[in-house]
Amino acid sequence: MSFIPPASHIIHSAFGHEVLREINTLGAKLTPQNFMLPVFVTNSNPDAVEPIVSLPGVNRYGINKVTDFLSPLVQKGLRSVLIFGVDVSSVKDECASSADLPGGPTMRAIAVIKQELPQLLVAADVCLCPFSSTGHCSVFNDDGKMNNQLSINRLAEISLSYAKAGADVIAPSDMMDGRIGSIKTLLTKHGYGSSVSVLSYSAKFCSAFYGPFRDAAGSAPKFGDRRNYQLPPGSDNLAIRCTDRDVNEGTDMLMVKPAGAYLDIISKVKTKHPNYPLAAYQVYIYCMLLILIVRY
Repeated sequence: MSFIPPASHIIHSAFGHEVLREINTLGAKLTPQNFMLPVFVTNSNPDAVEPIVSLPGVNRYGINKVTDFLSPLVQKGLRSVLIFGVDVSSVKDECASSADLPGGPTMRAIAVIKQELPQLLVAADVCLCPFSSTGHCSVFNDDGKMNNQLSINRLAEISLSYAKAGADVIAPSDMMDGRIGSIKTLLTKHGYGSSVSVLSYSAKFCSAFYGPFRDAAGSAPKFGDRRNYQLPPGSDNLAIRCTDRDVNEGTDMLMVKPAGAYLDIISKVKTKHPNYPLAAYQVYIYCMLLILIVRY
């Protein structure tokens, strides 16, 4: 009888790529291995280079311009990127059906980067908000309440599509309950459980810092806000519970966002889970960096 390991027992996905192996052996240093560059890819025009007003110096790139932008940075030592698809062409619905269309910006960007810059570790942001008609990270019932099960099922489907496109890392940023387990289980069922890593936005707090990012990704909510699923500011108890949850469900890496305002949470999470790489994701108006803080 064959044994199917639960998602939380799969370890190979944590070091299936050379960059991930280095992350798991390096200390907390400022090296190219410890940085991941967010890249916004739009389908507005294949040759687009669109300045983002709220993030001076940062652009959205059409599919023909992505590797032109990245190639000089790779020569300078860039090792990994995090892809954010900005879909301005597809009709959006409540289930974010366009998120994993074969011709969508994220799917195409993953494939192009893996083909032309195969040495890069390619992570893909997974969330419904940039592709949904509501601008929220969840699917909603007719009564306006979140449907967590439908949401995590859809997030897992998108994750599988990105894995098939060639993503090395899946990065769910939604904060729905149970999405790590759902994603890992579906990846494992389709043969990607031990080869595709999961970087969970484990402690993501409500914050005004996200304004420029939402402008860049076109992901602002069309009604209300995200207080029902992003953590209340200062709730360190909930942050630890969320990271515990993601660890139990099989995540390979953890994240705290926004980092600058929650250095105490970073310290507490690292103390609680010293064996997991921890990403500190900082969003400011004039810069956007994701720093991987690894074992120390």
